[in-house]
Amino acid sequence: MKVRLFAAAALLAAPLAAQWLTYKTPGIPRTADGKPNLSAPAPRTADGKPDLSGIWRAPRNTVYTQNIAADLKPGEIQPWAQAVYQEHIRNLGADSPRAHCLPDPPAYYHLAGLSRIVQTPALTVIINEGISNSGTTRTIFTDGRGLPEEMNPTWLGYSVGRWEGDALVVTTAGFNDKTWLDFSGHPHSEALRTTERFRRRDFGHIDFEMTIDDAKTFTLPFTFKAVKTLAADTELLETICENERIAPHLVGGNGFRLAPDTLAKYAGTYEVAAGREAVVSVDGESLVMRLSPSGDIQTLAAQSETTFVGRGNGTEVLTGDQVEFVKDSSGAVTGLALHARRGEQKAVRKGAAGVAR
Repeated sequence: MKVRLFAAAALLAAPLAAQWLTYKTPGIPRTADGKPNLSAPAPRTADGKPDLSGIWRAPRNTVYTQNIAADLKPGEIQPWAQAVYQEHIRNLGADSPRAHCLPDPPAYYHLAGLSRIVQTPALTVIINEGISNSGTTRTIFTDGRGLPEEMNPTWLGYSVGRWEGDALVVTTAGFNDKTWLDFSGHPHSEALRTTERFRRRDFGHIDFEMTIDDAKTFTLPFTFKAVKTLAADTELLETICENERIAPHLVGGNGFRLAPDTLAKYAGTYEVAAGREAVVSVDGESLVMRLSPSGDIQTLAAQSETTFVGRGNGTEVLTGDQVEFVKDSSGAVTGLALHARRGEQKAVRKGAAGVAR
């Protein structure tokens, strides 16, 4: 894992420069103080198309990493897929592909981590660094070919691209059904087809969007957007997944379940501090907590009547944190306590009895 790589570097006393992590990227326009000028015009290839080449940093702190279906309405997920999703939540991700060193969700590498794009006229290659899982490499053919008539299902699918004005449009199909679409566990079928659009609006930014189309899993196609930022003067690090060593010890959830009407009692807005709130809502047999202003989202699985375990992806809430709801003598929910590795935080429910609005 990447942590092991950093530890090894420290033990060997190797300077970071030896790994090219501070090497000045040639050909980068710079401001007067020597910093990369990310607002400079986008570079173009010899044939006039925008050149997407470079190392790009995904936004990371986005709800879609945790819940790809965050914008969908009830009923827009097929019943079987919703049931599988809830089972994955209750099991706390012990059966997730990532926990077993298998590839991350198809959308993940656009939402977190670093990726190198290498663009040529006939194909574009995307090399993903990975976070706790091993990196992956995708090949997108732009030589005019279409998707194969027969596709043996694969983890990353088969990708072909075409240019529509200044946007590279990539169609991918032929996925197996073994990946999850997000960390929480939304499944998909082998009918999944994705359409990605890459538009380099200036030197330092790519406007990205992905449309997910899987009629066996969702009742309609849906799209999410993200902005990639150029990571100049650095390099990708090798990542090797070793999660299989701990996989046999993953025990998952305890099987505890609460009815939706009971979960509804916890829904509401909780004030963590001035300007910081946690909004809790019901999603089937689980809760979802959104933190503002960070935008972090947390899926909460019940472990008891008042204790929930979260599986987060952001900077404020981490995987394995516990949320404990507080009740008054009458049984009304008045607040919550977040027991996290970064310390304990308490929040008061807005509108609760005896609490000023």
